[in-house]
Amino acid sequence: MTKHLTTLNKRAFLKTGLAAAALSTPFVNRAWANTVELTMLGWFGTAEPDMVGEFEEANNVKFVPKYYAGGDNMLAALAQNPPGTFDIIHTDAEYAKLLVANDLVMELDPSAYAYDDMLHEDFTKFAGHWGPDGKLYSLITRFGHLGVSYNKDVLTAEEASTYEVFWSPKVTGKVGHFDWHLPSLGQMSLLTGNPSPFDIDDAAWSAVQDKTLSLKPQVGGYFDFGGTFAGLKNGEMLAMCGIGDWVTGILERDGAPVSSVVPQEGGIQWTESYSIAATSEKKDMALKYLAYTLSPQGQVKTAQMLAYPGHCVTQAGRALLNEMDPAEAARSHQVNGDPQDPITLINEGRISYRDIPVQQSLEDWNDFWSEYKNA
Repeated sequence: MTKHLTTLNKRAFLKTGLAAAALSTPFVNRAWANTVELTMLGWFGTAEPDMVGEFEEANNVKFVPKYYAGGDNMLAALAQNPPGTFDIIHTDAEYAKLLVANDLVMELDPSAYAYDDMLHEDFTKFAGHWGPDGKLYSLITRFGHLGVSYNKDVLTAEEASTYEVFWSPKVTGKVGHFDWHLPSLGQMSLLTGNPSPFDIDDAAWSAVQDKTLSLKPQVGGYFDFGGTFAGLKNGEMLAMCGIGDWVTGILERDGAPVSSVVPQEGGIQWTESYSIAATSEKKDMALKYLAYTLSPQGQVKTAQMLAYPGHCVTQAGRALLNEMDPAEAARSHQVNGDPQDPITLINEGRISYRDIPVQQSLEDWNDFWSEYKNA
């Protein structure tokens, strides 16, 4: 927990509530007779048929999604809707801690999940998923790494092996940002020499702002979820800051000349989890779905997710992925012995876990991001 957490929550809920309203996708109305409806607040794709269809059919369930992009929009959706609206909340680890701090999600029983089968020790007690009381509130389910995403027709992998490539004349006017401050500013923090990119003092924060502002002449746009894909696919953007294989992996599958690398300065890990809303009236079925997501079959689906791929968190899930879809396992380096194995990168100390700011408030970073976009 950060020292800003309690006040941050109250202000963030109010501040982002109206501003993000237009960014939230409307509810998908699907009325199925004699079924249990589970309403999920999550990133796009998490409640689509490729992810939940098998569970729906087996359990006579229908998911009703409300999608968001960026943790601030998730907070806004919670602020704008009455208690009981959501059953399952899919979120990033750094925002899960805000849900826990505000008593918005229910306690989970860790013995119900395969914590003894995790691919990395860090995943067993991942920050943000466990409360200060030592109890579990959010279930880790998938992760991925952010680095430099680039067009292979214009840049080589070697050129993309540093964040400095964003200042290259080859990509002037064609550098894009995924429009969320934490990923891009975290990368700028790594570039300016901060080994803990989200826990920096005021002098380091000032250096991050200066470095980020110097990139402005290179920038061709700030994009939402769909715009990020389109910009790279059509070549409008030749390099993208703040993303990784979760975007380029889909385009690469379709034959687009794009890729992502973790550069020499290091990468940032996004880590997603599921929580159950404390006010849900369908907790039993929601708990059943959480167990399914951490089963080997559920883990394979998370790796293959059509909206954006992710890495398995369990050994059994990864083993089944290699058995069922060896091509995707190899493409995403989820193969034992691969030098780009995401677990190897963590063990080598090349990955920082994304977080909310520790020595500044979330609002400080968000306000600077707005300033940067309007500079």
